[in-house]
Amino acid sequence: MEYVTLGRTSLLVSRTAFGAMSLDSPEINSSEDPDETACAIVHEAYSSGINFFDASHSKPLCEKRLGFSLHGIRQNVLLATKTRASSVQELRLEFSESLSNLDTDSVDLYQIENPLVLPVKDGADGIYKELCALKEKGKIKHFGIATEDFSLAKEAVLSGLYETVQFPYSIISSEEVSDFADLCAEKDVGFIAMQPLNGGIITNIPLAFGFLSQKENVVPVWGCRTQAELEQIVYFNNHPPVIDEKFKEEVNRMREFFN
Repeated sequence: MEYVTLGRTSLLVSRTAFGAMSLDSPEINSSEDPDETACAIVHEAYSSGINFFDASHSKPLCEKRLGFSLHGIRQNVLLATKTRASSVQELRLEFSESLSNLDTDSVDLYQIENPLVLPVKDGADGIYKELCALKEKGKIKHFGIATEDFSLAKEAVLSGLYETVQFPYSIISSEEVSDFADLCAEKDVGFIAMQPLNGGIITNIPLAFGFLSQKENVVPVWGCRTQAELEQIVYFNNHPPVIDEKFKEEVNRMREFFN
């Protein structure tokens, strides 16, 4: 497993990150014991070398299953979650609920998820100030933004206020998004790539892995609904394709097809 420092944070994360938002999938929920099934997937990920787990308060069941699964290994992993709070009161409530769901007293990365406007210093909503206060108390180690709004993501990077940004990035993303990944590297902002398979549209996993691995600062978050899916992700992580002319031709064909 390859590890990389996430931007200017001190977090040394596995470049294959685990997206816990799939822990409530139909495949898991229909199993005989959903909590144990989720636990088996998380432990398989941990055993494979994955140390970065990403959740969201918007999916409390997934947070709870992740927290349950991390019993005994929490101190060995880096834990991220998100909030959609639009006020300090909401943020405090959601953060408290997330800590309870995850059965932890702190998180390594806390992300503001899909805000309508970017929280800034001395902003009227007080959210940025509250994030700084939580960091000073040691309740969160670092904080960032998770968004599908390109303008807001770029604003967050250029503001210098956020240590990480989570944004959709895959083999069929535009050149503008590829350049954005480079901007994150330039500004030393950790870039977490959500939807590396573009919501299931991309089925060629080794090609997707190879493409994303070309940018050393990109950390894809892979959602796994079954152990078989996780095993496939881990296999291609350990056996990435050779980046040669044939590979580049296949990438170009796929990009031309979708774009």
